[in-house]
Amino acid sequence: MAAVGTSIFRSQLLERRDRLESALAAHPSAEQLAHLLDEVDAALAQVDDGTYGLCEACHAPVEPERLMADPLMRFCLAHLTAGQQAALEQDLEMAMRIQASLLPNRTLDAGVWQACFHYQPLGPVSGDYCDWIAAPDGGLLFITGDVSGKGVASSLLMSHLHAIFRSLLPVGLPMTALLERANRVFCESTLPSFYATLVCGHAHPDGSLEICNAGHCPPVLVGRDGICTIAADALPLGLFSTTRFAASRVVLHPGESLVLYTDGITEATSRSGEEYTPERLASVLRRVYGLPPRQMTAACLADLDAFLAGSARSDDVTLMAIQRAV
Repeated sequence: MAAVGTSIFRSQLLERRDRLESALAAHPSAEQLAHLLDEVDAALAQVDDGTYGLCEACHAPVEPERLMADPLMRFCLAHLTAGQQAALEQDLEMAMRIQASLLPNRTLDAGVWQACFHYQPLGPVSGDYCDWIAAPDGGLLFITGDVSGKGVASSLLMSHLHAIFRSLLPVGLPMTALLERANRVFCESTLPSFYATLVCGHAHPDGSLEICNAGHCPPVLVGRDGICTIAADALPLGLFSTTRFAASRVVLHPGESLVLYTDGITEATSRSGEEYTPERLASVLRRVYGLPPRQMTAACLADLDAFLAGSARSDDVTLMAIQRAV
């Protein structure tokens, strides 16, 4: 295991050891606490001798996202007991239901603005982030993002980001201040190995869009005069607590759209090893200019399916289209 990763797990284990010692001081006869303390000490010894994170059955590395969730994990997924496998399946089912409940309605008609999104996890849960909420000025606040990593750990961080933004959005902060506050909270409450790329935007009632791109795939503006993209102008959230963000402002005419997506689309790979690419997505969007958001997203997904031709996806897929209707 890499030195940086080992130091992160050592810090987690030492923190748990301190808490267990405090709890044992208050309840010296608690056998379960004493047993957990022994497990933490054994894990710290494994960190010291370089064997931490290896499955006790096959000696292969335990999945990193599972160690992040529980640094005392001793077996890889292939060597769980029947009881552990059943418990994991129940946890995943619960996580899937919770994550699905966090998503907004898939279509939106907010007068000036209409929108639609598609959200497809690779497995039971996803590290993609997708949300929109009515803004205090009568417009629409929207976010599409992608948390580093995969599996349960990234889905938990997606839920964490959702809670941060849902808490901050109603306050009415300017776009840049909103992202700076969210970034600071995310940094202070997340392990340093995790980060999130995202696009956050404010669709105003006058037809203008204010957009911040924090290290994410460039959103595509689909206009009557053609296609253009909005490149990332800031670092992802979670890297540095003092990161500053800038906002771009554009005005959309009726029928023009903004399309946001995650790299599960543009980095999808065909059977021959060819990537889908942002250029192919832009070409599809150019052809469907003026169609309602639901039809735009459907056309993009149909083209992606045709490109994959049955080959397996390797990442979560999220696609959001926001259109000025009037």
